[in-house]
Amino acid sequence: MTSDDLDNLPDVRDGLTRKERLVLYCIDQIQKERGGRNVPTVMLYGRVVEHINISELELQLILQRLTSYNQNPAT
Repeated sequence: MTSDDLDNLPDVRDGLTRKERLVLYCIDQIQKERGGRNVPTVMLYGRVVEHINISELELQLILQRLTSYNQNPAT
């Protein structure tokens, strides 16, 4: 199993992948630096790329998944 496989494997606790968790971590760090203000996507991409190799499209897909995450919980 390669590290790319591990990056895309959902965690059993909450279903987030390593990449998704890193994106959330970077969002949190940038928001703290900016006094709680919104995080520009370009700034977020720059921070995420410092940690992992990810394309702009993949970041956009992760952000889409995270913003729709748990909006329609199973009943």
